[in-house]
Amino acid sequence: MEITLNNRGEKYDSDQLSVEEIIQRKNFTFKLLVTKINGRLIKKEERSSAMVQDGDNLIVLHLISGG
Repeated sequence: MEITLNNRGEKYDSDQLSVEEIIQRKNFTFKLLVTKINGRLIKKEERSSAMVQDGDNLIVLHLISGG
């Protein structure tokens, strides 16, 4: 499948992957992540069941606090 991840093209050998699987494959380790599929917010507890399919736009943003 081909998706857009954070505005960049990505290819995977699966027909679909969960948001959590992509986070693990990409090694995103930040504790505070915001995830969206095609503009729809995916809550942390939904990441393992929310499936990303061919052509989807996935956004994974990490929140950093500072001051």
